[in-house]
Amino acid sequence: MEEKILTLHEFDMQYYDKYPLLCGTDEAGRGPLAGDVFAAAVIFAPDTVIEGINDSKKLTAKKRDALYDEIKEKALYWSIQRATVEEIEELNILNCAMLAMKRSVESLGVTPDLVIADGNKTPPVSCPVQFLVKGDAKSQSVAAASILAKVERDRYMEAMAEKYPQYDFGKHKGYGTKLHYQRLDEFGPSEIHRMSFLKKYYAKKQNDS
Repeated sequence: MEEKILTLHEFDMQYYDKYPLLCGTDEAGRGPLAGDVFAAAVIFAPDTVIEGINDSKKLTAKKRDALYDEIKEKALYWSIQRATVEEIEELNILNCAMLAMKRSVESLGVTPDLVIADGNKTPPVSCPVQFLVKGDAKSQSVAAASILAKVERDRYMEAMAEKYPQYDFGKHKGYGTKLHYQRLDEFGPSEIHRMSFLKKYYAKKQNDS
C-alpha cells in the first residue's frame, strides 16, 4: 500500500498532542560571501493552516513577501534573529547558523515544548530539540521559519545594496555569482564580506597572477 504523503500542516499535526507549543526554526544565508546569517522561529496554534507555505527556496520573492506578512499575523509566536559577519569570522558559519537559530528560539517569549530545526544539526537550545533534514519542505512550522528568515535577510541585503552600491547586492544577495566576483575584482571586499569565504578565491588569483 502506498504511503500517504502528508501536507506540511498534517506533518506538524503528528506532534501537537504531545507538544502543543511546537516550534519550527530555520536559517537563511549560510552560503553567501557577504552579510549576516539570519534565522527565524515560529509557533502556530495546532489548527492554523496557511495555504501556499513551502520551502522558501521554492517560492517567488513576491509569494514569500505575502506569506511573510501572513505568517507574522497568524503565528502565536515568532522571532527573527541574526549572527553578524564578525561572529561568522570568529566562530565559523555553521556555528553562527546554530547561534542565530538559538537566538530566534530564545527570543520567542515562551519556551517551546519541542523545537524542530531544519537540517542535520540541532541548535544549542535549552528545551527539547530535534533536527529534520529538508524540514522546510516537510513541516509547516519549519517552512514558515525559512520564509521569515529568507525575506528578512533579503531585505537586509537590499539595505546593504544602498550602503555599498558598487557590489549590486540587490541582484545577488551576496551569493557568489559571476557578477559578484566581477565587482570584487573591481572594488575589493567591503566591511560586510566574509573574508574566510574569500580566502581560496584570493589565493587562486594570487597563484594565477
